[in-house]
Amino acid sequence: MDFKLELVALPVSDVDRAKAFYVDQIGFNADHDQQVNEGLRFVQLTPPGSGCSIAIGQGLIESEPGSVKGLQLVVKDIEAARAELVGRGAPVSEIDDQPWGRFIYFADPDGNAWAIQELPSWAPNA
Repeated sequence: MDFKLELVALPVSDVDRAKAFYVDQIGFNADHDQQVNEGLRFVQLTPPGSGCSIAIGQGLIESEPGSVKGLQLVVKDIEAARAELVGRGAPVSEIDDQPWGRFIYFADPDGNAWAIQELPSWAPNA
């Protein structure tokens, strides 16, 4: 049986600001934005090429805004990914070369922290 991770909820303090950040600066696709009722808004955003989305909104998660750390995306070319993000005005780090891959890092306006990894050539899925 397959168990597919398809949605991760992120706590944010300002839904519109977070949506603009992820869509305009990071390049996620805006899949869905529904104000269900006065206390519930659901926004689904998906990284290009990903089978997993993030959900931000109002009334979705009780965690403190910015409390999610360690989310990770994987790309084929870290230099191209960094150049694209810098071109979009995203607050992305310099490239960090490690034996297990090359990384860049960013945080959303609330401090939810992400890594983007280029797998090393010896990795099975590189």
